Amino acid sequence: MSDKNIDKRGAIKGRGALSNSGGRFESHRHEAFDDGWQGLVDESRPKTVVQAEASRSILTFNESPDLPFDRSVNPYRGCEHGCVYCFARPTHAYLGLSPGLDFETRLFSKPEAAALLKETLRKPGYQCQTLALGVNTDAYQPVERKLEITRSLLQVLQRFRHPVAIVTKSALIERDIDILREMAKDQLVSVYVSITTLEAELARKLEPRAAAPHRRLQIIRALTEAGIPASVLLAPVIPVLTDPEMDAILAAVKDAGAQSAAYILLRLPLEVSELFQQWLQEHYPLKAAHVMTRVRDTRGGKDYDSRFGVRLSGSGAFADIIAQRFALACRRLDLKPRDYSLDNSAFSVPALSGDQLGLF
Repeated sequence: MSDKNIDKRGAIKGRGALSNSGGRFESHRHEAFDDGWQGLVDESRPKTVVQAEASRSILTFNESPDLPFDRSVNPYRGCEHGCVYCFARPTHAYLGLSPGLDFETRLFSKPEAAALLKETLRKPGYQCQTLALGVNTDAYQPVERKLEITRSLLQVLQRFRHPVAIVTKSALIERDIDILREMAKDQLVSVYVSITTLEAELARKLEPRAAAPHRRLQIIRALTEAGIPASVLLAPVIPVLTDPEMDAILAAVKDAGAQSAAYILLRLPLEVSELFQQWLQEHYPLKAAHVMTRVRDTRGGKDYDSRFGVRLSGSGAFADIIAQRFALACRRLDLKPRDYSLDNSAFSVPALSGDQLGLF
C-alpha cells in the first residue's frame, strides 16, 4: 500500500478515517505535503455537516442470496459513527465525495422518508415482507437524536403493522422502546446489536462515535427486559485483531439476554481496503502485516472477494476455523442462528380520512 496521492492527516480525535482521498470516479486526486506552515496553523477538526436530500423513493430492494431480507430503508447517507471498516464507505464516491473523512462528516438526511414509506406501503401491488432498517448506515447515528427520521419511520411501520428488523450499535434505540415494545407484542420487530470488540480502547479507535462495548451490552439487556427480541451481530470479525474475542463476546451477550447471534467477516471493498490499512499502520503497526495476511487468507489472496456465498464469511482454512469456533460457541451457549422471520400476515393499510369503509 502506498500513501501517494492520499490526503493523509493522521489520527483525528473522534474520527475513524485518516485520509480524505477522492473517490474512484474522480479525475483528480490530492497529495498532502508540508508547505512549511504545518504545525504553525491551528487546523480545526472537521465538523459534521448534514444536508437534506430530496428523495423520490425510500425502499431499496435486493436479490442477494447472502441476505435474509429483500428490502431495506436507510434514513441517512454517510455515518458519523466513523467505523473505519464500514463497507458502505464507497457509496460516497457516487456523490463526488471521499469515502474517507467525508463519509463521516458530510451526511445526507432524508426528511421525507416517512411520507415516502407511507406512499409505498399504500400501493395496491405492495407485498409485505420483513423490512431491514439501518443495514447500510446506522439509522440511530448521532444526528437522529435531533432529526428523529428513524422514529417517524417506526411510527409508520407500527401503524401499518409492518415487520421490521433493525441493526444498530447505538444506545439511541432505547429512546424508541415505547414503539418497539408494542410492535414486539405482535411479532413485528427484532433488533440486532452490532458488537465488534469488548475492549474499550480498541473500540474507541475503531468505531470512534459509536456506543462503547459495555453500553451495547446494556442495550441488549434493556431491549430484552422490555420484551423486544434482541440478538447480536458480530460485525465485523477482524482476523488477529478481534477474532480471539469471539467466545468472550458471545458469552457476554448471552448473559445480557441475547437470543441469537450471527457474524460477518471483515469486508474491505474498493476504497475501504486503503482506509483500513492506513488505520492499521497508525494504530497497530506491529500487527498490520499479520492482520492483512490473515485477511487475504480468507479472500483467496486478495483484499476482498465480492462473490455471493463467500463475501460475508470468507473462504479458506482460516475462515473455516472462525466458522467452526462460532458454531461451537453458539451451541454451547444456546444462541440460535439469525432469523429475520416475523409476522407478515398482520400487515394492513389503515384507512385515509374520507375513505369508504369496507362492509366486512
